[in-house]
Amino acid sequence: MIRSKYAFLQKLTRDLKMKSINIGEELEGATPPSVFIGSWNYPKVYAGPMIAPVQEEVEIFDSPERWIPERKTQEEIIDYRLNLVRGKQLVGVRDLDNHLVEKLQEISLSSGAIESEAQFRRKPRGLFFSEEQTPHGPSAVLENFEIENVKWDRELERAYHDTDLRAREAIVELHRKGTPFSAVQKALSVGALGEGKRRKLVPTRWSITACDSTLADHFLERVLEYEPIDTFRVHEFESLKNHYLILLTPSEWQYEWMEAFMKRDGRAMIFSDHETGKGKREYSRVGGCYYSAKMAVLDALDREEKQAGAIILREAYPGYVPLGVFNVRENVKNAMDTEPTMFNDLRGALEFIDSKLKLGLEAFRVRSNLLKELEVSRQTTLDSFFR
Repeated sequence: MIRSKYAFLQKLTRDLKMKSINIGEELEGATPPSVFIGSWNYPKVYAGPMIAPVQEEVEIFDSPERWIPERKTQEEIIDYRLNLVRGKQLVGVRDLDNHLVEKLQEISLSSGAIESEAQFRRKPRGLFFSEEQTPHGPSAVLENFEIENVKWDRELERAYHDTDLRAREAIVELHRKGTPFSAVQKALSVGALGEGKRRKLVPTRWSITACDSTLADHFLERVLEYEPIDTFRVHEFESLKNHYLILLTPSEWQYEWMEAFMKRDGRAMIFSDHETGKGKREYSRVGGCYYSAKMAVLDALDREEKQAGAIILREAYPGYVPLGVFNVRENVKNAMDTEPTMFNDLRGALEFIDSKLKLGLEAFRVRSNLLKELEVSRQTTLDSFFR
């Protein structure tokens, strides 16, 4: 399923009529701060900074946690991202003493934007879109890269210097202290977190899912100890050409993710995955969005000290452009912060959800595992009650 999903989303981006920024072989600007570690040719990977050709306020270019609260449009976000030029050099993932890698660590631990200068082997070209990672503009191999003095974020600096602290514990602790997810992910990606001898570069795509799944597993351990909620709840949120409906059920933890990418002719491609009990062992067939949404729901349940089942329905509307799993994480996080609509029974909750979906609930029901099981189990309970 993941292969067919990515093929569909790649076709969406191939059809885009967009141009990235046009620059020459030399660039003076600032990094937001932003870095990118590729996965091709692992364990040797292309690593480098992403630089905007301006020195004004560029933090917004790589601050996904700000985009939805500040009501940024999809077009504004794409414009930010296509103005980021990616420099790269091929390095081994264990080569943390490399001069470029040391600068990437400085960048990732920074508390703000950093003035930067880059010289490329040739003129940067192309652009990059992905369902997993945020887009960026043209790229080229670096000949030279320089940055100004960096002021480190205090919490990230503390985690960097604690070489006895496991990466999992560092991720959880930084999240607890309010460090933005994107900053934690970048620190993990450049080998700035974890036990000293085990540190290495982690491709950006992998580091995103590693942080999401680490936090989700941590919250799930806690949530399984709480009492379930006592009503059905529906949280709803819409932004960036996406509409989310989250059904929380008065049950032990179980989770299903369903997403529909709608076409202009009214049809849709629907992808789904689910889990029960203590979670999923194999990698999800729908990719990183599964873990981003799961983490956001469990984080909210942990703060409330409640347990629930969760079924998430996503509609992505025509004109949607893949912007990375931040889109899912931040939308679900914002959805969970909204006041839910409460229902005493499943039927009322499902009727409400059906009225809110452009596709209608039936299109999701036929692809669902947990929804059908939930409806059958509720009906069985009612039948036994009336005997």
